[in-house]
Amino acid sequence: MTVTVVGIGLIGGSFALALKDKGLASKVIGVESDKEHQRKALTLGLVDEVKELNEAIEESDLIFLAVPVDAVEKLLPSILDKVTNQVVMDAGSTKEGIVEIIKNHRNRKRFVATHPMWGTEYSGPEAAVHGAFEGKATVICSKEDSDKDAVELVEKIYKQLGMHLVYMNAKDHDVHVAYVSHISHITSFALANTVLEKEREEDAIFELASGGFESTVRLAKSNPITWASIFMQNRENVLDVLNEHISQLRKFKACLEKENYDYLEELMINANKIKRIIK
Repeated sequence: MTVTVVGIGLIGGSFALALKDKGLASKVIGVESDKEHQRKALTLGLVDEVKELNEAIEESDLIFLAVPVDAVEKLLPSILDKVTNQVVMDAGSTKEGIVEIIKNHRNRKRFVATHPMWGTEYSGPEAAVHGAFEGKATVICSKEDSDKDAVELVEKIYKQLGMHLVYMNAKDHDVHVAYVSHISHITSFALANTVLEKEREEDAIFELASGGFESTVRLAKSNPITWASIFMQNRENVLDVLNEHISQLRKFKACLEKENYDYLEELMINANKIKRIIK
């Protein structure tokens, strides 16, 4: 099987490595607009060659889109224009906008909307790692809108990469990821800005930052271009969760202002219930 990976960064590069490690692809073609990323991807052995998109589509059995969500929306219709029996899949962090834009395309059924739930704060080809998807979840959205053989191929690949599959519609996906993923990133960006604004001594941040602070702001090192696209695409859901998050912060603030330490402890005891879900 020949696979084209569009966008050879963290996700695309790690997917390419996984295909090679598992022997799932006889050839991996990279499509990448950044010349330096092209060079690094070839040097690191993430892809076998780099080609223009149209040429790569003709040679491929599977096209994997690992670019920011707004770029997926721009590229996907033209890619579907050119496919015959090829399967197209994506790794975008939002889904509703993507499936909406191609819902009436004649080749809609050759596309499978997916979201592998893995990532780090790093970006670029050098961020790609082996075994990235082992033991993680991947969401397959609105599978009834895709051809059976296309879904089966995507399911087979993800299972062989060691992932477990979750199914939901695109709208529900975007709501859930706003709560369990997107709010974490926006909170991390905001906390990093808070510390940078109030703590002017960089040495103090470096020397005194404990494990708790470091883990909380880790996501603030994520790629701003990628995450600006995600926040814009999932704007309404992110606003909903952000409003709830601000409400919770106000409760903590009020407890401290009013010296209501009993309620403060109650809020934290309630928060501890997350331990039942996340070990």
